[in-house]
Amino acid sequence: MRQTLLFALLALALATAQAHARLESAVPPADGTVTYSPNEIRLTFSEPVEPALTGIALTDAAGKKVATGKAAVDPKNGAVLVVPLPQPLAPGTYKVAWHAVAADSHKTTGTFGFTLKP
Repeated sequence: MRQTLLFALLALALATAQAHARLESAVPPADGTVTYSPNEIRLTFSEPVEPALTGIALTDAAGKKVATGKAAVDPKNGAVLVVPLPQPLAPGTYKVAWHAVAADSHKTTGTFGFTLKP
């Protein structure tokens, strides 16, 4: 019984130590539709991220890269990455390819799309 409890505690500690930053939400919403041109993209992760090693690439429906400002972590919440959009987006479909590095130094990546309707 004692060994089982010890093993369970060790497994829990290892699982906690190996957690990675997962994307929990996005604005504009992942795979959603908006009717306004956003002035920023906000990604909320499951844990704080390293701003110098975390960012996005934004592309339009033709795969052309869309200019973004410098990504930064929200000063009120280290798990939120804010990427300014210096120019209004034209109506269409966009793809966000993100990469994040959390305090555990593990890199995670993902993609999602959103649509801007006129």
